[in-house]
Amino acid sequence: MIIVVKPGASKDQVDEILNKLSGCDLKAHISEGAERLIIGVIGDKSRLAPGSLDVLTAVEKIVPIMESYKLASRAFRPEGSSFDINGVEIGGKMITMMAGPCAVESEEQVEEVAQTIVKLGAKFLRGGAYKPRTSPYAFQGLEMEGLKILRRVADRHGLLVISEITSECDIDQATEYLDMIQIGARNAQNFRLLSAVGKSGKPVMLKRGIAETIDEWLGSAEYIMSEGNYKIALCERGIRTFETATRSTLDISAIPVLKSKTHLPVIVDPSHAAGKAAYVRPLSLAAIAAGADGLIIEVHPNPTCALSDAAQQLKPDVFISLCNEIKAMCEVIGRTYPE
Repeated sequence: MIIVVKPGASKDQVDEILNKLSGCDLKAHISEGAERLIIGVIGDKSRLAPGSLDVLTAVEKIVPIMESYKLASRAFRPEGSSFDINGVEIGGKMITMMAGPCAVESEEQVEEVAQTIVKLGAKFLRGGAYKPRTSPYAFQGLEMEGLKILRRVADRHGLLVISEITSECDIDQATEYLDMIQIGARNAQNFRLLSAVGKSGKPVMLKRGIAETIDEWLGSAEYIMSEGNYKIALCERGIRTFETATRSTLDISAIPVLKSKTHLPVIVDPSHAAGKAAYVRPLSLAAIAAGADGLIIEVHPNPTCALSDAAQQLKPDVFISLCNEIKAMCEVIGRTYPE
């Protein structure tokens, strides 16, 4: 349930609510909106005596939340949420552009990509350092050295770094080099990992599992949020269906559905959904038109030589053209494209 606090309630009155919850072994998560302070209550509500909250001075109303995801629910923050990472806002009017190679292969490769994307409004440099692959014999990434390369290149160009972590054992060391942790589709329901990144306090981009329903996906986000980390963006990257024309089926309808169910920002990954570079452009434009808060796109200086996912990575000149079209789309729908 959530407790809506009366406007103008004093700190002592709010503390009275919090103390009441704490005395019943219930966790309180506070959301301070523009007009209202809302307290999300997590735990066994039967410990509360009937009506014991209603009589408190600062309580305006109590709203039950039927979904299992309490903190991720739109009811917890009706106006929607955004968050800032070193001056870059995710979830605001301005869309967020993230770009880079599928996998970090060398510093020269990442440097060439960074020189292109930084001129086009991208704020995040992405690149896989830990590469969970279907085959154990495929390229598995440069791991920690890959993260160090991303950090060095990003710092030279004033970019932020986002990359995937696949094990809770790597969090402490990896977060020294990351501004945002990516949880990939294969780990979308790795609940120990989700809880661990929640405790880390680092912003998280949570990709949708390949066969995860939207409610299950929001349940995964709840694991992170229950540890006190609310800086989460959801990433739609395509789901497994019977269709084989694309690598996955990009669920465009998930964007408006998420906007109605959750306050969390939504990023779209057209590269992994398409599996083919030729489809990345229309999927990117469709995602922005549908209300996505940003895109994460794979760019490689020479995709034919890429060590992973060569078919879906854009050449720099193609990425330039796409960004110009996305900018025009933003003007039409009232969003802002980053300079």
